[in-house]
Amino acid sequence: MEKISMKGLDERLEHLARARFYAIVDTGYVEPGRVAQVTDQLVRGGVDLIQLRAKKLPLSTIAELGKKMRAIIPSSGAQACAFILNDHPELVSEMGADGIHVGQDDLSVAEARAQAGAGALVGKSTHSLEQAIAAEKEGADYIGVGPVFATPTKPDYVPVGPALIGQVRAAVRVPQFCIGGINEQTLGEVLDAGARRVVIVSALLQSRDMAAYCRRVREQLGDL
Repeated sequence: MEKISMKGLDERLEHLARARFYAIVDTGYVEPGRVAQVTDQLVRGGVDLIQLRAKKLPLSTIAELGKKMRAIIPSSGAQACAFILNDHPELVSEMGADGIHVGQDDLSVAEARAQAGAGALVGKSTHSLEQAIAAEKEGADYIGVGPVFATPTKPDYVPVGPALIGQVRAAVRVPQFCIGGINEQTLGEVLDAGARRVVIVSALLQSRDMAAYCRRVREQLGDL
């Protein structure tokens, strides 16, 4: 994928439209002291978006981790990558993040955008066709669709199954990132179901060589 500079919302939306591979630095898997190292591995592996998900850490710690990640994640050049924060839109500007991601039980898209700033991307998690359609109407710039398969990252969620992928793709126009139980072994099935964009969490973060893992996934994904 040809990378572009992300200096404003239009550039961020253009990058998002061409993105295929979304990684999440989840502190449920990555100790805070390893966040910078993991982020560097993901950038070198060529992912298109990196999200910081730190559900149980104090806001001050999240802000500091975010600043460290922003210093590593390039916003222009060949390795340009969008930096997204999970929850806490009030920290987006301080961290220099490109956007915010919210869940079904979090702030509305409008509330998240108001707190994060007009230039920020806003993504929303969805778990059904109805939620996906509603998120687009709500103004989300992209949506997450899943969990496609059972996943240790969110063990309480019932898998939606690959069939939902095609249903959402037919009904929703904003970029859709399939998530949940996706790894090198299940990626083919997800792509066959109609997915164009994926998120990989546990399998990637637990791999021995994250940069190499990313490159193998990118080869399977190809370009839009």
